[in-house]
Amino acid sequence: MTMGTASTMASMVESLGMALPHNAAIPAVDARRYSNAYHSGKRIVEMVKENLIMSKIVTKKSFENAIKVNGAVGGSTNAVIHMAAIAGRMEIDLTLDDWERCGKEVPTLVNLQPSGTYLMEDFYYAGGLPAVIKRLLDKGLLYEEALTVNGKTLKENNSKSVCWNDDVIRTFDNPLTKDGGIKVLKGNIAPDGAILKPSAASSHLMQHTGKAVVFESVEEFHNKIHDPNLDVDENSILVLKNCGPKGYPGMAEVGNMILPQKVLKKGVRDMIRISDARMSGTAYGTVILHTSPEAAVKGPLAAVQNGDEIKVDVENNTMQLLVDDKVIGERLKNYVPVLPDIRGGYQKMYIDHVMQADKGADLDFLIGRRGSEVKRHSH
Repeated sequence: MTMGTASTMASMVESLGMALPHNAAIPAVDARRYSNAYHSGKRIVEMVKENLIMSKIVTKKSFENAIKVNGAVGGSTNAVIHMAAIAGRMEIDLTLDDWERCGKEVPTLVNLQPSGTYLMEDFYYAGGLPAVIKRLLDKGLLYEEALTVNGKTLKENNSKSVCWNDDVIRTFDNPLTKDGGIKVLKGNIAPDGAILKPSAASSHLMQHTGKAVVFESVEEFHNKIHDPNLDVDENSILVLKNCGPKGYPGMAEVGNMILPQKVLKKGVRDMIRISDARMSGTAYGTVILHTSPEAAVKGPLAAVQNGDEIKVDVENNTMQLLVDDKVIGERLKNYVPVLPDIRGGYQKMYIDHVMQADKGADLDFLIGRRGSEVKRHSH
């Protein structure tokens, strides 16, 4: 019912051209959901006859359209990792730099929780994703000739869409967030990038320097976060390690760390949090995620220690550990990751083959397109 990961990815699928118009937001109980499903099935049969396959529809330009739509709807940070994995399977070069380039200065127009006020049902009845796409088309921000599954272009599908509520789907003159695209931060603790969702963050923390309060594992975090003796205040930066693709394993949604009680009691409701984990699309706050390489593979995040100063400058896309490079190198040499005791089975195979967050956390042997032809029969 919010712009969490499920609703975000439904919006991404429609933006990529891989779903019929309005598919992203129709409520489950609305009869138009059944109708959309019926017409989707009918269209799939036609596509088989036309040999209109995914690789003919989805291109690099399709991904760039989807990135811009993600900024406009205030989409989940999980879209970054899922889209990277999809692009990898399709042999399309999509990087975090593309998210920064395409999302730059795209305002968040959709006033929807967790960034805003309304719910998905309100979004659909205000015009849904086609109304958002039209507003982006009108500003010349999208590749309007991008093909979609019904054989029509993005422009043909959406150019006549209507918005019925300008408070739910804002105009460019009155956005929810002026610069809503996913922000990519790089620096000496995130050489391959980390991400932040501006529409759910606090403006006063966009430029901030604070002392690190470090947790080597999610278990240590839960054990210590509410300790009255924890050396933490509202200016601190919480740092959680070993929660990435290999370290958790599976890159759990634990990056939106709860705030310590001693800070909450002061009335503080947000702090900068940095991790190599993910967070739920329904979460909010100034949360920096997907730090890559992760601590479990001795990425520089592993070198952060209690009391170190970290400087975050979202406007300039930087996140810097204010510690000498030689010291960082020595710390990494001696660092021992906190890893789960996994010795075999699928989990071991996963750890051995999963790639880093900036590559989509996909398994390395699944990258690239593979044919569907049956080479041999089993009987």
